Amino acid sequence: MDNKEFFIYLLLMAGSTYLIRAVPFAVIKRKIENPFINSFLYYIPFTVLTVMTVPAALYGDYSMIAAALGLIAAIILAVKNVGLTGAALTCCGVVFVTDLILSMI
Repeated sequence: MDNKEFFIYLLLMAGSTYLIRAVPFAVIKRKIENPFINSFLYYIPFTVLTVMTVPAALYGDYSMIAAALGLIAAIILAVKNVGLTGAALTCCGVVFVTDLILSMI
């Protein structure tokens, strides 16, 4: 890919991202009072984050078993309201130890 093609792709991506964010501000002039739309807009960031994170968590390691155990540990720690740093360190430890055990088998 040459520089010209790269900048064309970059401009298209930036334009589409800007339009997705700017069009609602230009089109909707008043406050949204519909409870369904409000709840939909409230949960969109969480949904997008989940859709991006879960596949990366499962396919980020060589072993699907270790990745799944790390994801399960993350879910358990999230339910128990453990902080982000503690959860991240614990999940990394779970994946590391699981990889060590699986490499010995």
